[in-house]
Amino acid sequence: MSPNIAALWHRLPTDLNTLVSDCIHGGCQSVHGPDTGYVFFRADDVAVPGKQFSRMMELFATCGVPLSLAVVPAALTRPRWQYLNGFERTNPGRWCWHQHGWRHVNHETEGKKQEFGATRTPAALQRDLVQGKMRLERIMGERFYPVFTPPWNRCSRRTLELLKELGYAAVSRSRGSKTALPGGLPDYYVNVDLHTRKEKRPAEGWKNLFAELTQAFTSRHCGIMIHHRMMNAAAFDFLEILLKTLADNPKLKLVHFKDMAESAVIL
Repeated sequence: MSPNIAALWHRLPTDLNTLVSDCIHGGCQSVHGPDTGYVFFRADDVAVPGKQFSRMMELFATCGVPLSLAVVPAALTRPRWQYLNGFERTNPGRWCWHQHGWRHVNHETEGKKQEFGATRTPAALQRDLVQGKMRLERIMGERFYPVFTPPWNRCSRRTLELLKELGYAAVSRSRGSKTALPGGLPDYYVNVDLHTRKEKRPAEGWKNLFAELTQAFTSRHCGIMIHHRMMNAAAFDFLEILLKTLADNPKLKLVHFKDMAESAVIL
């Protein structure tokens, strides 16, 4: 079994369509009142073209679902951007291209991986933030939107303060991140992880994934993290079922980061 493919993607449930439909319906039914639930997808580690990236983009375009794409600035070149930006040119507003660190490298000598961790100097943090932002602005132009997804979903308090000072619209980490936000900087956090999962058995993985989805729909906030390079055929089959089922649900609003920022959505 490949270490890069989570266990659940090696064995799909036979009744997957029903399980997905029941999960979404059950989560939405538990919410009382007229409020709309927000759902967004965030694709991480974007920069290098490939078959899996192309398949992901074509799937989102076909299903008509918005996608927030976290781009590694140091890995992006003009030829790569020309390819990445070539999907569904008739509806470019479907995509929200934003910043994913600078080089996506770990600077911590112990503990959990971080590119923008507390051991780095404020000057180094600001330099890398600005370099990344300027590179994406230079290559992408108006298509770049100033939201910051830190590699490994974590960063220091000083990084968050710098993001606010530098005029970023929001940060996107994972649910339950311990580092407190400075006032005025939203966190469009993800609370469902499709591909960087640690379960050893498929059944355990499916149980935990559906629990995450149910909790997210119940909370009216469902942020789903994607790593396209960790997807196999089964993972794409599931994603297609999920996208189509979500798109058909009138109680859910499918958005990306720019949609939420411009609508002043508070999560």
